[in-house]
Amino acid sequence: MIKAVIFDFDGLILDTETLWYECYKEVLAQYQVELPLEVFAQIIGTHDSLFHEYMKEQLKDTASIDVINKTAAALHKEKVAEITIREGVKEFLDEAKELGLRIGLATSSSTRWVIPFLKKFEIIDYFESIKTRDDVENIKPDPELYLKTLDEFQIQPEEAIVFEDSLNGATAAKRAGIPCVIVPNPVTKDLDFKDFSLIIESMGTHSLNKIIKQMIVS
Repeated sequence: MIKAVIFDFDGLILDTETLWYECYKEVLAQYQVELPLEVFAQIIGTHDSLFHEYMKEQLKDTASIDVINKTAAALHKEKVAEITIREGVKEFLDEAKELGLRIGLATSSSTRWVIPFLKKFEIIDYFESIKTRDDVENIKPDPELYLKTLDEFQIQPEEAIVFEDSLNGATAAKRAGIPCVIVPNPVTKDLDFKDFSLIIESMGTHSLNKIIKQMIVS
């Protein structure tokens, strides 16, 4: 019996990840550096050390990296003001509430980043549990965020379903033993999700109840 649903944040509820990719790609182009999607995809849902290593290799000038980060962040801040939550998110939250499920959020982002968006889109009250990078020693693909959510809900892994958009996030759910539904975005849609429970194109074209039934059967 499924008792809880746990959502990722960046890329799943709000597609800030595609926006980050576009911003870094635009800024790096000014330095004649290309940013292949497969390189950026490695850092989605986790820390950005691999991306920084890539920039060091391409730029040969570590001093430029701080400037690039600040420029990309300023550009992202400007563009993110116009972003909206992904299709079907609100409907999934409403349905989860109607089904009497406990609702959690587990993200590798910081509390300071996540909370203002949850308030802006008036969905913060749906979440009984919110776990961020500030609550754990290790972020995704480590399972700690999900294990702490299970512990707070006092449920077993098989009694929950995770919704993720990234390979790092899905790996974290798998390591925690929780069935995972992948809802990819434009920068994660070509990642290798073959070992995971279920992939759907959008929450806007599916019923949460039907997904739960499908997960139970499988």
